[in-house]
Amino acid sequence: MITARFKGQFDDFHLDAEFSLNMQGVSALFGQSGCGKTTVLRCLAGLERVADGHLLVDGEVWQDDRTFLPPHKRPIGYVFQDANLFDHLDVKGNVLFAQKRTRDQRGPQLSDISGLMGIDHLLDRPVRTLSGGERQRVAIARALLSSPRLLLMDEPLSALDRFSKDEIIPYLEKMHEALSIPVVYISHDSQEVERLADYMLLMEKGRVTQSGPLLDMLADPKLFIAKSSKTASVLEAEVAAFDDADHLSTLQVADKTLYVPGFVAPIGERRRVRILATDVSLAREKPSQTTILNVFDSKIVEIAAIDEARVNVVLEMGQAKLIARITTRSLRKFDFQVGQTVYAQVKGVSMVERRKK
Repeated sequence: MITARFKGQFDDFHLDAEFSLNMQGVSALFGQSGCGKTTVLRCLAGLERVADGHLLVDGEVWQDDRTFLPPHKRPIGYVFQDANLFDHLDVKGNVLFAQKRTRDQRGPQLSDISGLMGIDHLLDRPVRTLSGGERQRVAIARALLSSPRLLLMDEPLSALDRFSKDEIIPYLEKMHEALSIPVVYISHDSQEVERLADYMLLMEKGRVTQSGPLLDMLADPKLFIAKSSKTASVLEAEVAAFDDADHLSTLQVADKTLYVPGFVAPIGERRRVRILATDVSLAREKPSQTTILNVFDSKIVEIAAIDEARVNVVLEMGQAKLIARITTRSLRKFDFQVGQTVYAQVKGVSMVERRKK
């Protein structure tokens, strides 16, 4: 378990953050610019020191009233927005630089990490010849080869274009599968978080205001992330079948069935699906004739206003929850109420990640 509390003044910014994390999985630190995400990460790394600070990592005190472990003595890996590679070294030299500085010689080896991050063919290349995505993969490999007990990633993909992001994310998913290192991950990209994270901490004005499992957080209509035009539900699904004739995959989400175009994965594998709140409409009776494939009954468990014109309606499907975005006029016209059974019509379902559970 990681237990942290950081309280202090930074110029005109006041930090008062307290949280706990498990020693596994990816925890996303999410919030608007200037809310203190990077400051928290730097406190975890020991790069910032607050007078009122406490950090306990897996039973070991890194900071309290009497102790402050300096950055070079903390077994962490830190990946910045910029790869910060050494231009005078080739790729192999950059990656091995971290291994030379680690005290744990029983940690991962170069061949393990280079294969995991897909940089085997780059090892002899000068770093100046690398693309942005390749540079970040090398930076991540360097951080992993230092045998960290905690990996900190500060918007590692923010400087990349969408193509480069899509290229590198599968490597981060492989890292998540293969290694048991806890990761604290900062990103402004909600789709990155939906795809990679297991746990989410929301920050506002220097405070951690809410935290919990990712899927639960995304299904809470009262949080500020539920008021965005990109608000979406992320659901765990199991591949149940594939129809060769129509080229449709059948997914099981709790006790409901979803159909997704194309081959998703072999039967029995688990995947995440993403459904935009604006792609869900509601009906009081089951539609008899519609081109929408995904129509199912569900129960309204919560209704939360976004503004005077729109509301989020939370639907319960077994253990899963789905958010529908409708107008206040529709809410009033159909008199939707908490506890009522309605029919959800899902116009679009997209896959958000490929890693196995």
